[in-house]
Amino acid sequence: MQAVTVRDREAGLAGLALADLPYPHMAENDVVVRVHAAGFTPGELDWPATWTDRAGRDRTPSVPGHEFSGVVEELGFGTTGVSVGQRVFGMADWTRNGSLAEYVAVEARNIAPLPADIDHTLAAALPISGLTAWQGLFDHGRLGTGQTVLIHGAGGGVGSIAVQLAREAGARVIGTGRSADRDRALALGVDTFLDLGTEKLEDAGQADVVFDVIGGDILDRSAALVRAGGTLVTIAMPPNVRPEDGRAVFFVVEPDRARLADLVRRVRDGRIKPVVGSVRPLAEAPAAFTPATRTPGKAIIRVTEG
Repeated sequence: MQAVTVRDREAGLAGLALADLPYPHMAENDVVVRVHAAGFTPGELDWPATWTDRAGRDRTPSVPGHEFSGVVEELGFGTTGVSVGQRVFGMADWTRNGSLAEYVAVEARNIAPLPADIDHTLAAALPISGLTAWQGLFDHGRLGTGQTVLIHGAGGGVGSIAVQLAREAGARVIGTGRSADRDRALALGVDTFLDLGTEKLEDAGQADVVFDVIGGDILDRSAALVRAGGTLVTIAMPPNVRPEDGRAVFFVVEPDRARLADLVRRVRDGRIKPVVGSVRPLAEAPAAFTPATRTPGKAIIRVTEG
Protein backbone atom coordinates (compact mmCIF):
# COMPACT_ATOMS: atom_id res chain seq x y z
CA MET A 1 0.00 0.00 0.00
CA GLN A 2 0.98 3.64 -0.38
CA ALA A 3 1.65 5.55 2.82
CA VAL A 4 3.39 8.66 4.10
CA THR A 5 6.33 7.64 6.28
CA VAL A 6 8.85 9.25 8.62
CA ARG A 7 12.18 7.45 8.90
CA ASP A 8 14.57 9.84 10.63
CA ARG A 9 13.68 11.86 13.73
CA GLU A 10 16.59 14.20 13.20
CA ALA A 11 15.49 15.03 9.64
CA GLY A 12 12.21 16.55 10.80
CA LEU A 13 9.81 17.50 8.02
CA ALA A 14 12.45 16.62 5.43
CA GLY A 15 12.11 13.00 6.52
CA LEU A 16 8.49 12.74 5.38
CA ALA A 17 8.02 10.82 2.14
CA LEU A 18 5.49 8.75 0.22
CA ALA A 19 6.50 5.07 0.20
CA ASP A 20 5.27 1.52 -0.34
CA LEU A 21 4.56 -0.37 2.89
CA PRO A 22 3.13 -3.83 3.61
CA TYR A 23 -0.60 -4.19 4.27
CA PRO A 24 -1.14 -3.55 8.01
CA HIS A 25 -1.05 -6.39 10.53
CA MET A 26 -4.22 -6.93 12.56
CA ALA A 27 -4.23 -7.85 16.24
CA GLU A 28 -7.14 -9.31 18.19
CA ASN A 29 -10.20 -7.01 18.23
CA ASP A 30 -8.74 -4.92 15.38
CA VAL A 31 -10.24 -3.75 12.13
CA VAL A 32 -8.50 -2.73 8.94
CA VAL A 33 -10.06 0.37 7.40
CA ARG A 34 -9.58 1.45 3.81
CA VAL A 35 -8.91 5.14 4.38
CA HIS A 36 -10.86 7.65 2.31
CA ALA A 37 -9.79 10.79 4.20
CA ALA A 38 -7.30 11.41 6.99
CA GLY A 39 -6.32 14.19 9.36
CA PHE A 40 -3.07 14.92 11.15
CA THR A 41 -1.62 17.22 13.81
CA PRO A 42 1.30 19.38 12.57
CA GLY A 43 3.36 18.73 15.72
CA GLU A 44 3.24 14.93 15.48
CA LEU A 45 6.90 14.60 14.58
CA ASP A 46 7.74 15.92 18.05
CA TRP A 47 5.69 13.25 19.83
CA PRO A 48 7.66 10.31 21.32
CA ALA A 49 4.86 7.93 20.29
CA THR A 50 5.49 8.75 16.61
CA TRP A 51 8.84 6.99 16.87
CA THR A 52 8.30 4.09 19.30
CA ASP A 53 5.81 1.35 20.09
CA ARG A 54 4.10 0.82 23.45
CA ALA A 55 7.21 -0.89 24.82
CA GLY A 56 9.43 2.03 23.82
CA ARG A 57 11.07 0.20 20.90
CA ASP A 58 11.90 1.97 17.67
CA ARG A 59 9.17 1.46 15.06
CA THR A 60 10.41 3.52 12.13
CA PRO A 61 9.47 3.89 9.36
CA SER A 62 6.32 5.23 11.01
CA VAL A 63 3.10 6.43 9.43
CA PRO A 64 1.75 9.66 11.01
CA GLY A 65 -1.86 10.79 11.16
CA HIS A 66 -4.41 9.80 13.82
CA GLU A 67 -7.80 10.77 12.38
CA PHE A 68 -9.55 9.00 9.54
CA SER A 69 -12.77 8.19 7.77
CA GLY A 70 -13.25 5.20 5.49
CA VAL A 71 -14.74 1.75 5.00
CA VAL A 72 -14.07 -1.43 6.98
CA GLU A 73 -11.97 -3.76 4.85
CA GLU A 74 -11.31 -6.65 7.23
CA LEU A 75 -12.04 -7.79 10.80
CA GLY A 76 -9.51 -9.23 13.23
CA PHE A 77 -10.20 -12.23 15.45
CA GLY A 78 -12.83 -11.47 18.08
CA THR A 79 -13.89 -8.14 16.60
CA THR A 80 -17.56 -7.30 17.13
CA GLY A 81 -19.82 -4.31 16.63
CA VAL A 82 -18.72 -3.49 13.07
CA SER A 83 -18.97 -5.24 9.71
CA VAL A 84 -16.98 -5.44 6.49
CA GLY A 85 -18.07 -2.70 4.08
CA GLN A 86 -19.36 -0.41 6.83
CA ARG A 87 -18.57 3.31 6.70
CA VAL A 88 -16.70 4.34 9.85
CA PHE A 89 -14.55 7.13 11.28
CA GLY A 90 -12.32 7.39 14.31
CA MET A 91 -8.85 7.57 15.81
CA ALA A 92 -5.70 5.58 15.08
CA ASP A 93 -3.63 4.43 18.05
CA TRP A 94 -0.82 6.76 19.12
CA THR A 95 1.92 4.10 19.11
CA ARG A 96 0.97 2.29 15.90
CA ASN A 97 1.08 3.29 12.25
CA GLY A 98 -1.47 5.97 11.54
CA SER A 99 -3.94 7.11 8.94
CA LEU A 100 -1.87 8.78 6.20
CA ALA A 101 -2.03 5.52 4.27
CA GLU A 102 -4.38 3.57 2.05
CA TYR A 103 -5.14 1.20 4.93
CA VAL A 104 -4.92 1.51 8.72
CA ALA A 105 -5.31 -1.13 11.45
CA VAL A 106 -7.00 0.11 14.64
CA GLU A 107 -8.80 -1.26 17.66
CA ALA A 108 -12.52 -1.56 16.98
CA ARG A 109 -13.27 0.50 20.11
CA ASN A 110 -11.59 3.50 18.42
CA ILE A 111 -14.15 3.80 15.62
CA ALA A 112 -17.84 4.63 15.22
CA PRO A 113 -20.35 4.21 12.37
CA LEU A 114 -20.47 7.05 9.86
CA PRO A 115 -23.89 8.01 8.45
CA ALA A 116 -24.18 7.79 4.68
CA ASP A 117 -24.93 11.51 4.34
CA ILE A 118 -21.72 12.69 6.06
CA ASP A 119 -18.80 13.19 3.69
CA HIS A 120 -15.54 11.42 4.51
CA THR A 121 -13.61 14.70 4.33
CA LEU A 122 -15.80 16.30 6.99
CA ALA A 123 -15.77 13.17 9.17
CA ALA A 124 -11.96 12.99 9.16
CA ALA A 125 -11.81 16.45 10.74
CA LEU A 126 -13.98 15.42 13.69
CA PRO A 127 -12.46 12.60 15.84
CA ILE A 128 -9.54 14.16 17.72
CA SER A 129 -10.78 17.74 17.63
CA GLY A 130 -14.29 16.75 18.67
CA LEU A 131 -13.27 14.36 21.44
CA THR A 132 -10.63 16.76 22.74
CA ALA A 133 -13.13 19.61 22.87
CA TRP A 134 -15.76 17.51 24.65
CA GLN A 135 -13.39 15.93 27.16
CA GLY A 136 -11.70 19.25 27.91
CA LEU A 137 -14.91 21.20 28.45
CA PHE A 138 -17.11 18.67 30.19
CA ASP A 139 -15.16 15.64 31.47
CA HIS A 140 -12.26 17.69 32.87
CA GLY A 141 -13.57 21.28 32.98
CA ARG A 142 -17.05 20.39 34.26
CA LEU A 143 -18.50 23.31 32.32
CA GLY A 144 -22.16 23.99 33.05
CA THR A 145 -25.01 26.16 31.83
CA GLY A 146 -24.59 29.83 32.71
CA GLN A 147 -20.86 29.56 33.34
CA THR A 148 -18.12 31.40 31.45
CA VAL A 149 -15.44 29.60 29.46
CA LEU A 150 -12.34 31.14 27.92
CA ILE A 151 -11.15 29.15 24.89
CA HIS A 152 -7.68 29.80 23.50
CA GLY A 153 -7.30 29.20 19.78
CA ALA A 154 -11.02 29.64 19.23
CA GLY A 155 -10.65 29.58 15.45
CA GLY A 156 -8.58 26.37 15.29
CA GLY A 157 -9.55 22.73 14.93
CA VAL A 158 -10.13 21.97 18.62
CA GLY A 159 -11.09 25.50 19.63
CA SER A 160 -13.75 25.93 16.95
CA ILE A 161 -15.60 22.79 18.04
CA ALA A 162 -15.17 23.74 21.71
CA VAL A 163 -16.82 27.10 20.99
CA GLN A 164 -19.80 25.41 19.35
CA LEU A 165 -20.20 22.82 22.12
CA ALA A 166 -19.91 25.45 24.85
CA ARG A 167 -22.55 27.62 23.18
CA GLU A 168 -24.88 24.65 22.86
CA ALA A 169 -24.39 23.96 26.58
CA GLY A 170 -25.53 27.48 27.43
CA ALA A 171 -22.15 28.90 28.47
CA ARG A 172 -20.81 32.38 27.84
CA VAL A 173 -17.77 32.06 25.57
CA ILE A 174 -14.65 34.23 25.42
CA GLY A 175 -12.42 33.29 22.51
CA THR A 176 -8.79 34.17 21.87
CA GLY A 177 -6.57 33.93 18.82
CA ARG A 178 -4.88 36.09 16.22
CA SER A 179 -6.52 38.86 14.20
CA ALA A 180 -7.13 36.48 11.28
CA ASP A 181 -9.25 34.29 13.60
CA ARG A 182 -11.61 37.05 14.76
CA ASP A 183 -14.32 36.80 12.10
CA ARG A 184 -14.33 33.01 12.18
CA ALA A 185 -14.60 32.89 15.97
CA LEU A 186 -17.39 35.46 16.05
CA ALA A 187 -19.28 33.52 13.37
CA LEU A 188 -18.97 30.37 15.50
CA GLY A 189 -20.63 32.18 18.39
CA VAL A 190 -18.05 33.61 20.80
CA ASP A 191 -19.49 36.44 22.89
CA THR A 192 -16.14 38.23 23.09
CA PHE A 193 -12.94 37.80 21.06
CA LEU A 194 -9.50 38.84 22.30
CA ASP A 195 -6.60 39.25 19.85
CA LEU A 196 -3.51 37.76 21.51
CA GLY A 197 -1.29 39.76 19.18
CA THR A 198 -2.62 43.22 20.05
CA GLU A 199 -4.63 42.95 23.28
CA LYS A 200 -3.74 42.01 26.85
CA LEU A 201 -4.77 38.52 27.87
CA GLU A 202 -5.56 39.81 31.35
CA ASP A 203 -8.30 42.00 29.84
CA ALA A 204 -10.32 38.88 29.05
CA GLY A 205 -11.61 38.78 32.62
CA GLN A 206 -12.17 35.69 34.73
CA ALA A 207 -13.80 32.44 33.69
CA ASP A 208 -15.08 29.29 35.34
CA VAL A 209 -13.14 27.21 32.80
CA VAL A 210 -10.07 28.19 30.79
CA PHE A 211 -9.38 25.77 27.92
CA ASP A 212 -5.82 26.08 26.59
CA VAL A 213 -4.38 24.60 23.40
CA ILE A 214 -1.31 26.85 23.17
CA GLY A 215 0.89 26.29 26.23
CA GLY A 216 3.93 28.32 27.24
CA ASP A 217 3.47 31.87 28.49
CA ILE A 218 -0.23 31.94 27.54
CA LEU A 219 -0.86 28.87 29.70
CA ASP A 220 1.10 30.32 32.63
CA ARG A 221 -0.78 33.64 32.52
CA SER A 222 -4.13 31.89 32.14
CA ALA A 223 -4.00 30.52 35.70
CA ALA A 224 -4.81 33.97 37.06
CA LEU A 225 -7.96 34.10 34.92
CA VAL A 226 -9.60 31.11 36.62
CA ARG A 227 -12.37 31.98 39.03
CA ALA A 228 -12.38 30.51 42.54
CA GLY A 229 -13.44 26.89 42.25
CA GLY A 230 -12.83 26.88 38.49
CA THR A 231 -10.57 24.81 36.27
CA LEU A 232 -7.64 25.42 33.95
CA VAL A 233 -7.63 22.69 31.30
CA THR A 234 -4.79 22.26 28.81
CA ILE A 235 -3.74 19.82 26.11
CA ALA A 236 -0.43 21.58 25.42
CA MET A 237 1.76 20.67 28.41
CA PRO A 238 1.57 20.13 32.18
CA PRO A 239 0.97 23.60 33.67
CA ASN A 240 3.76 25.28 35.62
CA VAL A 241 1.36 27.73 37.29
CA ARG A 242 -1.86 26.59 38.93
CA PRO A 243 -4.94 28.66 39.78
CA GLU A 244 -4.79 30.04 43.31
CA ASP A 245 -8.18 28.62 44.24
CA GLY A 246 -8.99 26.10 41.51
CA ARG A 247 -7.85 23.04 39.63
CA ALA A 248 -5.39 22.54 36.78
CA VAL A 249 -5.74 19.57 34.42
CA PHE A 250 -3.45 18.41 31.62
CA PHE A 251 -4.87 15.59 29.53
CA VAL A 252 -4.39 13.58 26.37
CA VAL A 253 -7.54 12.79 24.40
CA GLU A 254 -8.88 9.24 24.72
CA PRO A 255 -10.90 7.17 22.23
CA ASP A 256 -14.63 7.00 22.96
CA ARG A 257 -16.91 5.24 20.48
CA ALA A 258 -20.14 6.39 22.11
CA ARG A 259 -19.01 10.02 22.17
CA LEU A 260 -17.89 9.85 18.52
CA ALA A 261 -21.38 8.66 17.61
CA ASP A 262 -22.87 11.52 19.62
CA LEU A 263 -20.61 14.08 17.96
CA VAL A 264 -21.40 12.91 14.43
CA ARG A 265 -25.13 13.18 15.25
CA ARG A 266 -24.49 16.81 16.18
CA VAL A 267 -22.76 17.32 12.82
CA ARG A 268 -25.67 15.70 11.02
CA ASP A 269 -28.17 17.92 12.87
CA GLY A 270 -26.18 21.05 12.09
CA ARG A 271 -25.41 21.76 15.74
CA ILE A 272 -21.64 21.65 15.19
CA LYS A 273 -19.49 21.84 12.09
CA PRO A 274 -15.77 21.01 11.94
CA VAL A 275 -13.73 23.70 10.22
CA VAL A 276 -12.03 22.03 7.23
CA GLY A 277 -9.05 23.83 5.72
CA SER A 278 -7.03 22.59 2.77
CA VAL A 279 -7.80 19.21 1.19
CA ARG A 280 -4.90 17.50 -0.58
CA PRO A 281 -4.18 14.11 -2.15
CA LEU A 282 -1.97 11.59 -0.32
CA ALA A 283 1.04 12.45 -2.48
CA GLU A 284 0.94 16.02 -1.15
CA ALA A 285 0.66 15.07 2.52
CA PRO A 286 4.37 15.73 3.32
CA ALA A 287 4.01 19.29 2.01
CA ALA A 288 0.87 19.80 4.13
CA PHE A 289 2.98 19.59 7.31
CA THR A 290 4.99 22.67 6.27
CA PRO A 291 3.90 25.78 8.21
CA ALA A 292 4.04 28.01 5.13
CA THR A 293 1.41 25.90 3.34
CA ARG A 294 -1.15 25.72 6.14
CA THR A 295 -4.53 27.37 5.82
CA PRO A 296 -7.16 28.08 8.52
CA GLY A 297 -9.04 24.98 9.63
CA LYS A 298 -8.15 21.30 9.76
CA ALA A 299 -5.93 20.10 6.91
CA ILE A 300 -7.36 16.91 5.41
CA ILE A 301 -5.68 14.36 3.17
CA ARG A 302 -7.96 12.74 0.60
CA VAL A 303 -6.63 9.19 0.25
CA THR A 304 -9.34 7.36 -1.72
CA GLU A 305 -12.07 8.86 -3.86
CA GLY A 306 -15.65 7.78 -3.38
